[in-house]
Amino acid sequence: MNPTKKVAFYTLGCKLNFSETSTIARSFVDEGFDRVDFKESADIYVINTCSVTENADKRFKTIVKQAQKLNPDAFVAAIGCYAQLKPEELADVNGVDLVLGATEKFKITDYLNDLSKNDFGEVHSCEIEDADFYVGSYSIGDRTRAFLKVQDGCDYKCTYCTIPLARGISRSDTMVSVLKNAKEISEKGIKEIVLTGVNIGDYGKGEFGNKKHEHTFLDLVTELDNIKGIERLRISSIEPNLLKNETIDLVSKSRTFVPHFHIPLQSGSNTILKKMKRRYMKELYVDRVSKIKEVMPHACIGVDVIVGFPGETEELFLETYNFLNELDISYLHVFSYSERDNTEAAEMEGVVFKNVRAKRSKMLRGLSAKKRRAFYEKQLNTKRTVLFEGENKEGYINGFTENYVKVKAPWNPELVNTLHKVQLTKIDEDGSVRFDFSSEKVIV
Repeated sequence: MNPTKKVAFYTLGCKLNFSETSTIARSFVDEGFDRVDFKESADIYVINTCSVTENADKRFKTIVKQAQKLNPDAFVAAIGCYAQLKPEELADVNGVDLVLGATEKFKITDYLNDLSKNDFGEVHSCEIEDADFYVGSYSIGDRTRAFLKVQDGCDYKCTYCTIPLARGISRSDTMVSVLKNAKEISEKGIKEIVLTGVNIGDYGKGEFGNKKHEHTFLDLVTELDNIKGIERLRISSIEPNLLKNETIDLVSKSRTFVPHFHIPLQSGSNTILKKMKRRYMKELYVDRVSKIKEVMPHACIGVDVIVGFPGETEELFLETYNFLNELDISYLHVFSYSERDNTEAAEMEGVVFKNVRAKRSKMLRGLSAKKRRAFYEKQLNTKRTVLFEGENKEGYINGFTENYVKVKAPWNPELVNTLHKVQLTKIDEDGSVRFDFSSEKVIV
């Protein structure tokens, strides 16, 4: 391969995708390629796709067009979940030369001996049953935080979700490998590691190629908490039925794990949760939130929720709204239900009109803003530690406290990837937090 070739990457979707993109990018660098920003002209553009929502599907075509504008002769490759689920559909997109499925994406450089543009996209895609082995990943150099993949795939059968079809069965990295990767990340000077996966609470299943749990998620966080040199560890999304009291207690006493949980709810109606085939009822969710707040009153709790699921009447939606309104949570990630091929929900009766979905989504986003404001107000006059990130956003640098309060300060490159203990004193007009070095106080 020509060592002067340039490659650029674009990632759609979740933290897991970002960790895998970063690992794949390092494989290109090892092969002699130069990695450049996606906004620059490159010889190869690699797009890591997502297929959780219809919007993620549509954005793919827009990104391909962006690449073609930058270099009409560039070789364009599509990888990721959408590429596994609908490879032929992606291959038909004008400008796409190569589509790789769930197992092939980690061997992408093996498919690049000829970078000539193709009249039709070439597809290399496996049967998802073959995606039964584990490939470790972590992100380095893309952000202040590193995303460390500890688990992949899912054995749950939620009726709206295509992830098991796109990523295969639940399987885990070995404990030895996770700890090794965490040490490597820490040694590179990165202050915060975010644990990520499809269903990280299921960690341990498939660790050595079998269904038996050699270790549990509690074992994993216990071992990580003992690694010297790591400043911060953050748990990404974890299912409520897999978030155990012992894990919550560990976080409350931890040296490194921060008081921030993101726990998918999806609906505050037991009727809808049953139709979704979720593995809990809303009463368990209340119990998890109550336990966290009991031992960590200052903890930040984020919630995923889907509106407009088939059969969600106005009454059932209001049940969700009122449930969330009364719950001691900090913010919401709101998703309008999106029909996905080959899912049970796509065939269900009681379809909710898209304009109704949009209205309900807007209502919950308004509630999220209210919840976040209330959470920030509770943090006033407390001291927190801020980790500043690396981007200049209109003259400001942003950072987050350990409990995920967003802070901003006038841009200063010396602040990048540094920790500062400050006092939160006032909420700014835009809802974020300003940092005043002269008084060592923060405006929330």
